[in-house]
Amino acid sequence: MEQQHPSRYMRGFIPYGAAAFLVGIVGGFTTVLSPAFVQDIGIAYNNTTWAALALAISTATFAPILGKLCDMIGRRITLLSGIAVFTLGNVLTAIAHSLAFMLAARFVVGIGTAAVAPVIMSYIVTEFPPNAMAKGFSLYMLIASGAVIFGPTLGGLMLKTAGWRFMMWVCVAISILVFFFCLLTCRKTVFERKSLADFDVIGSVFVFLFFSLALCVPSFGQNFGWSSPAFWIVLAAAAVALWLLISVEKRAENPILKSSFLARKAFILPILALFLTQGLMQANMTNIIVFVNYTQPENTMISSYAISIMYLGMSLGAIILGPLADRWEPKAILTGSLALTGIGCAVMLLFSADSSGFLLASALGILGLGLGGNGTIFMKVVLSGLSPKEAGAGTGTYGLFRDLSAPFGVAVFVPMFTNRITAHIPAKMAAGLSETAAAAAAAVNSIRVLALVELICVVLGIVVVRMLPKIHTKAKGE
Repeated sequence: MEQQHPSRYMRGFIPYGAAAFLVGIVGGFTTVLSPAFVQDIGIAYNNTTWAALALAISTATFAPILGKLCDMIGRRITLLSGIAVFTLGNVLTAIAHSLAFMLAARFVVGIGTAAVAPVIMSYIVTEFPPNAMAKGFSLYMLIASGAVIFGPTLGGLMLKTAGWRFMMWVCVAISILVFFFCLLTCRKTVFERKSLADFDVIGSVFVFLFFSLALCVPSFGQNFGWSSPAFWIVLAAAAVALWLLISVEKRAENPILKSSFLARKAFILPILALFLTQGLMQANMTNIIVFVNYTQPENTMISSYAISIMYLGMSLGAIILGPLADRWEPKAILTGSLALTGIGCAVMLLFSADSSGFLLASALGILGLGLGGNGTIFMKVVLSGLSPKEAGAGTGTYGLFRDLSAPFGVAVFVPMFTNRITAHIPAKMAAGLSETAAAAAAAVNSIRVLALVELICVVLGIVVVRMLPKIHTKAKGE
């Protein structure tokens, strides 16, 4: 690829950066949405799992499908279409009056997100020079994470003063503004449009079916019981869908999931580490909100401040740790950033019923610092050397597994936390505590158990990272 002057590829990145800002700022606002919504309509907090799952399913499963489509119709059309769908999803969220309607609305938001994210990564892979790719991903992570820094706090303020519906209409307004900005600034590029007749429609269906069911497996097990008929039905359906997916993709001329890309050690190991660690981000955000609601119900804003600190940590991790992967071996930097996520989880062992905002923010801030570095460097490792003609498909496939890691953490760790609280409240009350005190005590016990489990996952993630292949090779005589 012909080397471009930095000002050219950076200038071309502006509309893609705006799209990253949009997804980040709206994502920040809506971190407080699910608990507020279920409280508003009077249902149990563990229903936050389903709202998060609906968003996660569409965000993850549509990423490789829309990434592949991006290679066929072009980045500009895909970007603008994704923002339009994202806007529609936020409109539907703002008018939702039932759990079913809210799940459908968040599903639509996820489709829009699934179109936007691979396009941004595709631009970095194809337009940034190889020796600046980590910087490009760091910039992406900085914008996405930086936009979220004030999101939970501002979202919490809007929630407290005007309600969650007002907050969602603000998200709609921002989405519309960004759409028109991208429409005016996203330049058309020389692109050979491909025939949609070659698109793997059947493969797309089974990609959606299998990965949707795979995300439902842990949620159904946690919420309905690991021996329940519902769990076994979903598990069996996922197994059948996997078999059909493999069969269909083997025969496809232009498959959604390309085996040569998936089978690389540089893909498998980072994805395994992602599942062990990055899922902590979404899970801990939701769990901290629920933890504060149980222990300090009169002070719900404290969790919003803490989550903002987490995203500040992610932004710092992206700009401090991420670019180091352009200079030094990525797995060495990853070992340090994963250790930071472990320290953040260890601080959670100190939580109590009257934990200060400083302690909550310290845990999430340190965790965020590590996650910001991880997210950037994993992209560098997985996407290095990707062909420009397959950039959309490759980034979409990576986006699928990256986006699966967070909902996987939510599906496992949120029910583990909330269900443990629900199960232990009666025992605490039987011991003589009031209902409020029993709930607080159960929440403290549950958050500490959760922290121990997460620490084990971080240690395993470090072991996996140490097995990564080298990215930087020394020249002769160096």
